[in-house]
Amino acid sequence: MSDSTIRIGTRGSRLARWQADWVAGELRRLGHEVAIVEITTAGDAQKTGPIGAIGTQGVFTKEIQRALLAGSVDLAVHSLKDLPTTPTPGLVLAAVPERESPFDALIVRQDRIDGGAATLDSLPRGARVGTGSVRRKAQLLHLRPDLVVGDLRGNVETRLAKLEAGEHDAIVLAEAGLVRLGLRGRITQRLAGVIIPAPGQGALGLECRADDTATSEAANRLNRHEDHAATTAERAALARLEGGCLAALGAHALAENETLALTALVLSESGDRCLQVDEVGPLAEAQALGERVADALLAQGAAALLRERQA
Repeated sequence: MSDSTIRIGTRGSRLARWQADWVAGELRRLGHEVAIVEITTAGDAQKTGPIGAIGTQGVFTKEIQRALLAGSVDLAVHSLKDLPTTPTPGLVLAAVPERESPFDALIVRQDRIDGGAATLDSLPRGARVGTGSVRRKAQLLHLRPDLVVGDLRGNVETRLAKLEAGEHDAIVLAEAGLVRLGLRGRITQRLAGVIIPAPGQGALGLECRADDTATSEAANRLNRHEDHAATTAERAALARLEGGCLAALGAHALAENETLALTALVLSESGDRCLQVDEVGPLAEAQALGERVADALLAQGAAALLRERQA
């Protein structure tokens, strides 16, 4: 390995490796030498129980960030939705490559499909739906308070196996992960326009040391301006609300013709209360748009719902 080799730090799951391998391939296409270093995070080590039992933020990123700061890797490839919005001193988000679908997807167990339940609306009363996300749980219960929403942990393959084993009638996963793993055919219903995704969902975040100009410049060649701006607005709203990845909070920004349309919502964990704000602003003012939408949610009482979750 030469001194100019870019060492990429990543989690070892199949999806994380797909993401890191994709970035490595793009960098090699641009003429760089690349090596991949797998790192186990707290979220990987503890595979059972709610994520909140491990910690509040950074359970899938902290160890990789420590390796960056220690100089044992040069570039981290994160699922952007897992990356805390509070900057880590000494590190910089160098790029957000072209985003895959930001939306969620419903996967219904085959016997339920055979019984005529292929969509969220057609699931029978009391159907068991699995998810590891407070955001998804709250929105599912807001739409269908009769559902029994249970905890679901593990990588994509593990979650699908739990579904087929009969632990749930349906599960909700990120569409991007299914597409990247070649599992698009497992999707029963795309939940675009039904459930608001997590800030940054479907996007990758390429992080490096702030003083590593060469790696930052290499990563920046993979940046897609529109997707970087959209996720900046989403994450700015999250940061202003201080919700963290465990909050029942969704945000999605759509870029078109140098304009961003941002939707954000905050819910009670039970889904019985929901606050939503929609606003449009210039693409160049993504940070300000996100903060403005968050302030509008706070004016409606969002802080009380977030404190309820933290209590």
